[in-house]
Amino acid sequence: MLYFQVVILAATVMLAYYCEFTDTFSPAQQGFICRDPTLAKPDPGPEQDSLIQPVILYSVVGGLPVVLISSVELVIFLLHSNSLYDQDKIVVMDDCCYVNPMVRRTFRFLGVYIFGLFSTDIFVNAGQLVTGSLAPYFLSVCQPNYTALSCQDTAYFVSQSDACTGDPDDVMRARKTFPSKEAALSLYTAVYLAMYITSCVGSSGGRLTGPLLSMSLVGLAVLTGINRVAEYRNHWSDIIAGQVIGGAIAVFLVVFVVQYFKKRPGLPQSPSDDGTANTDEASLQMNHTMGTSVKFLATQADIKLSISCNTTHRAPPIYTCLWVVSSFPRDSAEAQTASSSRVSFSELLPVPVSEGQSAQPPL
Repeated sequence: MLYFQVVILAATVMLAYYCEFTDTFSPAQQGFICRDPTLAKPDPGPEQDSLIQPVILYSVVGGLPVVLISSVELVIFLLHSNSLYDQDKIVVMDDCCYVNPMVRRTFRFLGVYIFGLFSTDIFVNAGQLVTGSLAPYFLSVCQPNYTALSCQDTAYFVSQSDACTGDPDDVMRARKTFPSKEAALSLYTAVYLAMYITSCVGSSGGRLTGPLLSMSLVGLAVLTGINRVAEYRNHWSDIIAGQVIGGAIAVFLVVFVVQYFKKRPGLPQSPSDDGTANTDEASLQMNHTMGTSVKFLATQADIKLSISCNTTHRAPPIYTCLWVVSSFPRDSAEAQTASSSRVSFSELLPVPVSEGQSAQPPL
């Protein structure tokens, strides 16, 4: 399964590379109206002259999630290493190598983020190539010969692909604006990190710390799109479409793939399965406050009852107990005949116990 995921991620990166840095795919050649005021804005120049330069944007999009997620996971691991990650070990090579649970969670969340980042880039490039939407400064870089096109004083629609006399690279850049890539990537990163902070940090650092960080990230992403419009690099429709794509992909991945950055609940293994490796993120609690564990053992006649309870340190405390009932023959003679019919089963049951009482198993 791991190798299959690596193949998918590698294919996504390769497809994004071909869309971004090669001429394998060309945008649609869309016509224009002579002297269209919506396309006659002044040329803002190369992207390096923008207030938010590409090197700054891509550094934040690529570096901030790595720093933030790694730092938060390290803090969670140090504060909850005895509870949150107890059952989160996974065998990666036979029985010799184990991955630290903090490293596993960090790589999982960052891997999903990278997959979504390149997926957003692919969606945006696909939209730009299919639509071929013209930038607000298209006529400034196209420099059409209005005399030759016979549209000096009339609103004439020009559909010729060779109507532009300007720099071909600038003309190609002006044909790829819908949806806005900068708006999509910035909002994708902001929404993904905002939901991560809300899910994993919550109110641990104060009631307003998480919301402040989340709204700051989303606000900076929105300002990135507004700046694109103010510099005449994109239309409002380009920005809105890009932000919808980026935000939708981030929400989808958080909700359905990493499940709000929580561990998936599952049943602990029964005693008969102690020899098998647990590769699922099994946990009796979905929070980071799992407390002490209490075990009881009672035997009567040919029935053995084993109870293992886990409690939380929250108010009111929640007790979750695992009941394991096993039957066995009374003497050795019956053991030889009934060894093949031994029964062992387990069932996860919530056991409400008031605070201050001890959980005593029924005998």
